[in-house]
Amino acid sequence: MPNATTAGALLLCRAEPGQVRPPAHLLRERLLLAPAGEEWSVLVPEGKPWLGGGEPVDAVLSGWAAALAVGATWPVLALWWDDTGSGFTLASGFRRTVGYVWLADGTPVGEDEAMRTFAARLGLDPVLDMESLAALTRPDPEADARARLLGLIAVLARAGLDLPPGLTPGKPADRLRETARDAPGAEPVEWSGWRDVVRAELDAVEGGPIDPWVRGRKARLLGAAQLAAGVPLTVWAVWRRSGGWACAGLVLVTHGALSLAYERLRGRDQGAA
Repeated sequence: MPNATTAGALLLCRAEPGQVRPPAHLLRERLLLAPAGEEWSVLVPEGKPWLGGGEPVDAVLSGWAAALAVGATWPVLALWWDDTGSGFTLASGFRRTVGYVWLADGTPVGEDEAMRTFAARLGLDPVLDMESLAALTRPDPEADARARLLGLIAVLARAGLDLPPGLTPGKPADRLRETARDAPGAEPVEWSGWRDVVRAELDAVEGGPIDPWVRGRKARLLGAAQLAAGVPLTVWAVWRRSGGWACAGLVLVTHGALSLAYERLRGRDQGAA
C-alpha cells in the first residue's frame, strides 16, 4: 500500500481565480486558491482525504478534476505524487480524461498518445512543447518521479503557468498547505451551503461565454444531459465508495438542475431586488 503521509497534490486550472472559485465550492472540500500566472490558478487541498485507508491520492484528484471541469469552459490539471510515483490527470468538459504515470524511479507508465492529447487540449506548441513532453515518456535513469513532474511544470511555464514560490510538486501535503497560505492573493475556499453556491454560479455564468447555454432551449438540453450523466455516475461512485467520482457526479447533477431552473431562479432574485 502507498504511504499516504508522503502524498501531495495540486489542481491547476486554466482560468483566473474568479472563475475557479464558484465550481471549487462544489467540491465541498477545504481548499486554498491562489493565482498561478496569467489565466492560471492553483488549488491546494487543506485536508488529506486519501488518508484512512480510502482512495489513493490519484483517484481522489482525478475525481476532483473531473468535477471542476465538467461545468467549466476551461481545463483542469490534477498533479499527484506519493512514495510509489507521480502522475497527472487532465479533465476538460465532458471529454474523456487523459493521464500519465511515472513510477518512483521515473519509469514512464503510459501511452504516447496521452501526451499528444494533453498538449492539444491545453493548446501547447505542437513542435517545441511536444518535443519536451515526448522526452518525459522516454527512459531516463537520472530523472525520478518528482523530476518528471518538474519537467511537466517547465513545459506549462511556457504557456503562462507561474506557481507561487515554494509551491512545487514533490512536497508532502502539509508543507504545500503552509506554503500556499503565504502565497500572494491566496484565499480559502470552504463550503458555505447550497444556496450561496448556486447564487455564485448564477453570477459567474451570467454574461460570460457559457451564458447562451443557461437560457432557453439550450439550457434545457444541457441540463437534461448533465442530469442523465450525473445520476448514474453518482450511484456508481457511491457503490464503489469513490469519493472523488461521487463529487463529480454531484457536480453534474447540480449543474443540470441549475441549467433547468436558471431562468426561474434568476427571475426570483431580480423580483426580490
